[in-house]
Amino acid sequence: MTKGFKHRLSYRLTRDTVLIAMVLGVILNIVQITLDYFAARHSMEGDIQALIEISHSPASQIAYNIDIRLAEELLHGLLRHPATIDARIVDSDGSTMAAASKRSQDSPYRWISDRLFGSSMVFSQQLRVTQLSSLSLGQLVVTIDTYHYGLQFLERASYTLISGFLKSLILSASLLGIFYLLLTRPMLSVISTLSEVKAGSPEKIRLPIPPGHQQDEIGAMVGIINQHLETIDITLAQLREAESAMKNYSSELEHEVESRTREISDKNQALQRGNRALIRAKEDAMRRARARANFLASMSHEIRTPLNGVLGMLGLAMESEPDASRRHRLEIAFSAGESLLGILNDILDISKVEAGKLNLETIPFDVRGLIDECATLHTQQARKKEIELVAETEPGFPSQFLGDPTRVRQILNNLLSNAIKFTDKGSVRIDASYAAGTVTINVSDTGIGMSKEGLRRIFSPFSQADRQTTRLYGGTGLGLTLCRQLVERMHGKITVESKEHQGTSFTVTLPLPVYNNKDIKSTEQPSKAFGLTKGTESSQDPLRILLVEDNEVNQMVARSLLKKMGHHVDIAENGQLALEALGQLHYDLVLMDCQMPVMDGYETTRRIRKNPSWKNLPIIAVTANVMQGDKDDCFASGMNDYITKPYNRSQLSEAITRWAPLQHPESQ
Repeated sequence: MTKGFKHRLSYRLTRDTVLIAMVLGVILNIVQITLDYFAARHSMEGDIQALIEISHSPASQIAYNIDIRLAEELLHGLLRHPATIDARIVDSDGSTMAAASKRSQDSPYRWISDRLFGSSMVFSQQLRVTQLSSLSLGQLVVTIDTYHYGLQFLERASYTLISGFLKSLILSASLLGIFYLLLTRPMLSVISTLSEVKAGSPEKIRLPIPPGHQQDEIGAMVGIINQHLETIDITLAQLREAESAMKNYSSELEHEVESRTREISDKNQALQRGNRALIRAKEDAMRRARARANFLASMSHEIRTPLNGVLGMLGLAMESEPDASRRHRLEIAFSAGESLLGILNDILDISKVEAGKLNLETIPFDVRGLIDECATLHTQQARKKEIELVAETEPGFPSQFLGDPTRVRQILNNLLSNAIKFTDKGSVRIDASYAAGTVTINVSDTGIGMSKEGLRRIFSPFSQADRQTTRLYGGTGLGLTLCRQLVERMHGKITVESKEHQGTSFTVTLPLPVYNNKDIKSTEQPSKAFGLTKGTESSQDPLRILLVEDNEVNQMVARSLLKKMGHHVDIAENGQLALEALGQLHYDLVLMDCQMPVMDGYETTRRIRKNPSWKNLPIIAVTANVMQGDKDDCFASGMNDYITKPYNRSQLSEAITRWAPLQHPESQ
């Protein structure tokens, strides 16, 4: 079997060798031509300067004596030089005393010389006589045609390039012949012999070693091939023996396969039964999770409703209590109620994450500002314990990210609260950095630290580092569990490092993209009421507000808060009474409870939206339910906004300000 000429090893070796030699030759030729170019320029200038030096003394005497005839003879003598095209003597006034010139030489290669050396060069020298060295007699000016020197340079350069090319051709032919004789021809002989070996009967075939190659690589290769052929002979004999043995085992194998097939079929049926049982167990677990979520939503409403009344009445009592001692006791009770509300929120958040009902926002927010806000919130707590609270972000930290600021704030507040709680002296630090699309936040303290056993269970629900910690510092052990679940829900990671009595360091990494206002549209919930404009500032006029609420304590709390804001409040105990009240009076805004007897808030809102007169009436849901599905149901029914119980004065004021009409009918 023969290959094409261009596929032969000798050709490829020659080609690669010659290409390398030619590249090196071209480089060396270019270097040589470059050096010759600078030498030619130097030689040209030196030659003309020597010519002018020889002519300087006679030209000076001629200019001194003003001998025109001798001047013309001298200048014509200068023109005999092949490069000189113009020579003249100019007196001290700039007038030409004598001049001689000839035409430049024409050539098709002249443009190359002109690009390298220029078309002409002018040389001049001052004329003086020794007896009057201070007296300027004028100048000897000589103009030369550079083509005389350029042509010489081009001839030398052409010779250099052509001779190098010819040397490369001779080298190519020589190497091609040598490689063919020493390498390709012996290899072709070996290949020809191998091609005669039949695949079915390679026995007893051996390759001859090409003459003269007994000790080189070709001879070694042929020897190895012969060894492999010997091995093939032995292997074929063994295969024939094995083939006869396999025939004897064939029937036994068929029976074994049938037996194993029946066994696999039985196991497959058992596996299918197990899979069906697993599917049923999974469906049962999902039903249990949904039932637990529904139970938590109901429990949330049932707990938050009385808790709203407790906190609301405590808040009103604190505002109207003049005695400092009694007001302090009320503040303690109010703080305990808020702690109970925080525990309830943690339990519900953990349940929402486990049930897959926790939805995350993707909106622009300022991480640095959020960190400063959380640090400021905990400054008083740290100051009471006389520990230092430091918050730092690295230089160049982006100003805006896309994510869920509420959940990031929840994580930071939990970590900072724990760090301050378990630190009795020293400091608490929160540091933030950004690199490669990831925000890294580190919260470290100099507190009591944790043991290895404590580290293993620190993120488990209702667990703390040890029992002694629970007795000394209190807490439910839910905060870090919620932090871990929220971080993982945001595709991030939270890690902890700690040693007993040496402090603790929590590191949170979150993949948050940097916000560019050209990359994303607003993610706010759109208004469900064809033309209502959000108020940008708090209205100066009092509003007439309809409060739809069935709980008497909540009615008292909400009415007191709204009256202190300067608004007029009417109360409807259920949805049916709310529709009747709207039919009798004009209201600027409705605060709608969701769970009520007779008619709930969802159905009431849907009926309000069916009336064209009330299509732009702002309706704000006020509910104890905090599951994401409840919020979605509020917007789906036609409500404009959503706040949760217990009533919070600032939250209530902000919601009313957002949806207050810009101009009231009374002022028109």
